[in-house]
Amino acid sequence: MTDQPIATPPPNDPRAYTTDALCRLMLERNRATIRVQKTAFALPKLERIVTAALELSNSQGFQAMSLRDLSAASGVSMGGMYAYFDGKTTLLRMILSEVTAAVTAVLASPPDHLAQDPREHLMWLIDSHLHLTETMLPWFVFAFMEAKSFPPSERRQAVDSEIQTERYFAEVIARGLHTGCFRPETSPLLPALIKPLLQEWYVKRAKYHRRGVCIETYIATVQDIVLSACATKG
Repeated sequence: MTDQPIATPPPNDPRAYTTDALCRLMLERNRATIRVQKTAFALPKLERIVTAALELSNSQGFQAMSLRDLSAASGVSMGGMYAYFDGKTTLLRMILSEVTAAVTAVLASPPDHLAQDPREHLMWLIDSHLHLTETMLPWFVFAFMEAKSFPPSERRQAVDSEIQTERYFAEVIARGLHTGCFRPETSPLLPALIKPLLQEWYVKRAKYHRRGVCIETYIATVQDIVLSACATKG
């Protein structure tokens, strides 16, 4: 007998995408292949496996990590791990799928009132993306740092996710140009240039913490930089 379907986190709340919530979603999304069906039994082990995989990848690289390494670090036997996935590539795909799904769920679901205000919508996108990466820090670091060593299909998945994120910004900026909120001379490269500013926070987060820069200060700074590049005066 299996559990009832697992509720998804509120899409407008990037802080809801904790590792616990993401692993619950991973269980639900992979019900057909994960052989441990009861959430009460499956979730704790899956969290241990995923947390260990992200930590090992950060310290030695995903490609260098063996399943024996993962078993030792997670405390889950080799046989126990095979009840969740059939190999490293499947685990990789499961992790990347949750990163992509979380970004889509959050950024594609702005509050209704923002549809009429491109400027505020753009500010919301920056705020939401950065808070999401803060909540999902090891997941985003993994996706960014390991992308070059992914197999071709998974590398394409990671690239497609980056392209989709850029598209959310491009669509709002295009709407702002159409309504006159943004200057006509706004560079078409702006959506592409925003992404590195967002990545900077989770890739080099320790640098900013040493300098006493909190996430709210970083968000406000990125918002100011982006607005200075596109917003009309007054």
